Amino acid sequence: MGVRYAPFDASRLDAIVALCAAEGWPSFPADPARAARALVAPGVTTVVACEDAEVLGFATMLSDGEIQAYLSLLVVAAAHRGRGIARTLVREAFRRAGGQRVDLLSEDAAQGFYASMTHRRLPGFRLYPE
Repeated sequence: MGVRYAPFDASRLDAIVALCAAEGWPSFPADPARAARALVAPGVTTVVACEDAEVLGFATMLSDGEIQAYLSLLVVAAAHRGRGIARTLVREAFRRAGGQRVDLLSEDAAQGFYASMTHRRLPGFRLYPE
Protein backbone atom coordinates (compact mmCIF):
# COMPACT_ATOMS: atom_id res chain seq x y z
CA MET A 1 0.00 0.00 0.00
CA GLY A 2 2.93 2.38 0.56
CA VAL A 3 3.38 5.43 2.73
CA ARG A 4 0.30 7.60 3.26
CA TYR A 5 0.41 11.23 4.37
CA ALA A 6 -2.60 12.31 6.41
CA PRO A 7 -3.62 15.02 8.86
CA PHE A 8 -2.96 14.30 12.53
CA ASP A 9 -5.76 12.67 14.47
CA ALA A 10 -5.83 11.71 18.13
CA SER A 11 -5.46 7.99 17.38
CA ARG A 12 -1.84 8.67 16.38
CA LEU A 13 -0.87 10.66 19.49
CA ASP A 14 0.85 7.81 21.36
CA ALA A 15 3.02 6.99 18.34
CA ILE A 16 3.97 10.64 17.86
CA VAL A 17 4.86 10.99 21.55
CA ALA A 18 7.00 7.85 21.24
CA LEU A 19 8.83 9.28 18.21
CA CYS A 20 9.60 12.46 20.17
CA ALA A 21 10.81 10.44 23.16
CA ALA A 22 13.09 8.39 20.89
CA GLU A 23 14.66 11.64 19.65
CA GLY A 24 15.18 12.89 23.21
CA TRP A 25 12.64 15.69 22.78
CA PRO A 26 11.05 16.11 26.24
CA SER A 27 8.05 18.40 25.62
CA PHE A 28 5.58 15.94 24.08
CA PRO A 29 6.37 12.96 26.35
CA ALA A 30 6.16 15.21 29.45
CA ASP A 31 2.57 16.24 28.70
CA PRO A 32 0.82 14.30 25.90
CA ALA A 33 -2.49 16.16 26.40
CA ARG A 34 -0.70 19.46 25.83
CA ALA A 35 1.06 17.95 22.79
CA ALA A 36 -2.31 16.92 21.33
CA ARG A 37 -3.59 20.49 21.67
CA ALA A 38 -0.40 21.89 20.09
CA LEU A 39 -0.68 19.57 17.07
CA VAL A 40 -4.09 21.00 16.14
CA ALA A 41 -3.85 24.59 17.42
CA PRO A 42 -5.04 27.43 15.17
CA GLY A 43 -2.55 28.02 12.35
CA VAL A 44 -0.92 24.60 12.86
CA THR A 45 -0.80 21.90 10.19
CA THR A 46 0.42 18.48 11.29
CA VAL A 47 0.97 15.78 8.67
CA VAL A 48 1.65 12.18 9.67
CA ALA A 49 3.40 9.57 7.51
CA CYS A 50 1.93 6.09 7.99
CA GLU A 51 2.51 2.70 6.47
CA ASP A 52 -0.29 0.31 7.29
CA ALA A 53 -0.99 1.10 10.98
CA GLU A 54 2.58 2.21 11.78
CA VAL A 55 3.41 5.90 12.22
CA LEU A 56 6.74 6.52 10.46
CA GLY A 57 7.08 10.24 11.12
CA PHE A 58 5.38 13.60 11.26
CA ALA A 59 5.86 17.28 10.43
CA THR A 60 4.29 20.29 12.12
CA MET A 61 4.06 23.57 10.22
CA LEU A 62 2.84 26.91 11.60
CA SER A 63 1.61 29.32 8.95
CA ASP A 64 -0.33 32.49 8.26
CA GLY A 65 -1.59 30.61 5.18
CA GLU A 66 -0.43 33.31 2.76
CA ILE A 67 3.22 34.31 3.10
CA GLN A 68 5.12 32.81 6.01
CA ALA A 69 5.35 29.28 7.31
CA TYR A 70 7.58 27.84 10.00
CA LEU A 71 8.57 24.19 10.22
CA SER A 72 8.51 23.58 13.95
CA LEU A 73 8.89 19.79 14.09
CA LEU A 74 10.02 17.09 11.69
CA VAL A 75 10.93 13.55 12.64
CA VAL A 76 11.06 10.19 10.90
CA ALA A 77 11.69 7.00 12.85
CA ALA A 78 15.34 5.97 12.53
CA ALA A 79 14.43 2.66 10.87
CA HIS A 80 12.63 4.49 8.05
CA ARG A 81 15.08 7.28 7.24
CA GLY A 82 16.58 7.55 3.77
CA ARG A 83 13.30 6.72 2.00
CA GLY A 84 12.27 10.30 1.14
CA ILE A 85 9.65 10.41 3.89
CA ALA A 86 11.00 13.56 5.57
CA ARG A 87 11.23 15.44 2.28
CA THR A 88 7.65 14.46 1.43
CA LEU A 89 6.45 15.44 4.91
CA VAL A 90 7.97 18.91 4.50
CA ARG A 91 6.48 19.32 1.02
CA GLU A 92 3.06 18.03 2.09
CA ALA A 93 2.89 20.13 5.28
CA PHE A 94 3.91 23.23 3.30
CA ARG A 95 1.30 22.55 0.61
CA ARG A 96 -1.45 22.09 3.18
CA ALA A 97 -0.40 25.03 5.40
CA GLY A 98 0.09 27.56 2.61
CA GLY A 99 2.63 30.32 2.29
CA GLN A 100 5.48 31.39 0.04
CA ARG A 101 8.42 30.27 2.18
CA VAL A 102 9.31 28.11 5.15
CA ASP A 103 11.66 29.15 7.94
CA LEU A 104 13.13 26.70 10.44
CA LEU A 105 15.78 26.08 13.03
CA SER A 106 17.87 22.94 12.66
CA GLU A 107 20.00 20.65 14.75
CA ASP A 108 23.54 20.40 13.38
CA ALA A 109 23.00 16.79 12.28
CA ALA A 110 20.04 17.78 10.06
CA GLN A 111 21.69 20.69 8.26
CA GLY A 112 22.78 18.57 5.30
CA PHE A 113 19.21 17.41 4.78
CA TYR A 114 17.83 20.96 4.70
CA ALA A 115 20.75 22.24 2.61
CA SER A 116 19.81 19.68 -0.06
CA MET A 117 16.54 21.59 -0.64
CA THR A 118 16.19 24.89 -2.46
CA HIS A 119 17.02 27.37 0.28
CA ARG A 120 18.67 30.57 1.43
CA ARG A 121 20.68 30.30 4.64
CA LEU A 122 19.95 32.99 7.25
CA PRO A 123 21.14 33.29 10.86
CA GLY A 124 18.52 32.65 13.52
CA PHE A 125 17.77 32.71 17.19
CA ARG A 126 15.50 30.83 19.56
CA LEU A 127 14.23 33.17 22.27
CA TYR A 128 12.87 32.15 25.67
CA PRO A 129 10.80 34.18 28.15
CA GLU A 130 12.87 35.89 30.83
